[in-house]
Amino acid sequence: MPSKHRDVPDLAEVRRLVQKKRDAWWTVLLVDPVATPLVRLVAKRTRITPNQITWGALLLGLVAAGCFWQGDWQWLIIGAVVYHVSFILDCMDGKVARLTGQGSVFGAWLDYIFDRVRVMACAVALMAGQYHRTDDTLYIWLAAVVIFLDGLRYLNSLEIFKTRHSMRKQIKARLRAARRAENASQVAFMEDLLRDNPSADIEQDLRRAAEEGTRALTAEDGGLLSEAQGAALLAEAEVQESEPRAATGSSVPAAATGKDTVGAHIPAPRSAEAPAAEGDPAAESTSQEGAENAESAEGTPRNARVIDLHQEFRHRFPAYLRFRSFLLRHRIRTHLISGIEFQMGVFIVGPLINAVIPTTIVAGALLLVFELAIVYKLLLSTRDFARTIDSFDREAAAREAAAAEEAAALGLPVPGQESADATAQGAAARGV
Repeated sequence: MPSKHRDVPDLAEVRRLVQKKRDAWWTVLLVDPVATPLVRLVAKRTRITPNQITWGALLLGLVAAGCFWQGDWQWLIIGAVVYHVSFILDCMDGKVARLTGQGSVFGAWLDYIFDRVRVMACAVALMAGQYHRTDDTLYIWLAAVVIFLDGLRYLNSLEIFKTRHSMRKQIKARLRAARRAENASQVAFMEDLLRDNPSADIEQDLRRAAEEGTRALTAEDGGLLSEAQGAALLAEAEVQESEPRAATGSSVPAAATGKDTVGAHIPAPRSAEAPAAEGDPAAESTSQEGAENAESAEGTPRNARVIDLHQEFRHRFPAYLRFRSFLLRHRIRTHLISGIEFQMGVFIVGPLINAVIPTTIVAGALLLVFELAIVYKLLLSTRDFARTIDSFDREAAAREAAAAEEAAALGLPVPGQESADATAQGAAARGV
């Protein structure tokens, strides 16, 4: 008789599958230790769907709002506990979806909308309960501030994600165009390369690139490569050393570090994962995107061009890298006061210590500080983006000039000149 339960892996594997590589510190420290075992239990022993868990989180959020409405401190404590349980469920729905493969676009929409409804209901109920208890009109203003800041955080996050995605999309388009031009150039002069340098020392360049790649900055997130990725790079070089030399006979450019990172190349590890973009509400980069950045020619080392879009920010704040590395080792993102921490401060910390006004003001001020820091970081990132695009344009112009010089030396038509001449002749024929 078939088992009524799902085949669910052990807890360690469930953690690996469902926990985000980087999350809010409140979630990492106070939610995941409880939510992850519950996710495994729910997936193994029940047929509860992620959407049902989302509905449960909303209902508990409304129960918390009802407790806040009572106004008394005892009810505030109960409301804070219920709100935390509601947030645990809110974190579980996505984990169950990832573990069981039941995720859906509608489920993501439902989760987002219910989160906003829960925040609005609890903000109004908490501040209204305190207003009825004290007749202090400041609570009315605080309700509006909480709702505004919660909406501002998520709107700003979405717009920053769209801006970064647009920058990355443009850079990838320029990179693909540059690589098509480079490949065409290699095909055109392949015989010259093989004749002039039949035994290029590719292994030495690979090892140098691998060693320097451990200090290079990744394209998608701009963070330091992890020790695992550095080891993967060295392993890649060792594999290449044990294989026959590449047919091109050309060497691989070694990766640059620091401010020379833009335009550098490093061997891309076959199994290493790129970190997710910091502060982005979207999912992490996929292996398909990584494949788009890899060389497709068989026998040629796979290269990844490293584009650093946070170069200026890190140059101005050098201690940021050490701080960021420390947090990432514990799965904590550097955006320490985000929408999650803001909500927990208002709906859990404030009620528990019976200090709603000061806690809300402090949490709101910290949220604004971190949002402004992200906007400032984005501003510096756009400057790095402009410099990167300029570097691609300069490379393209240099390639065109080199191609024209080669064609002129060989007495061949200059690339692009034929179409220009034809246009000019057509215009002359029409008497323009």
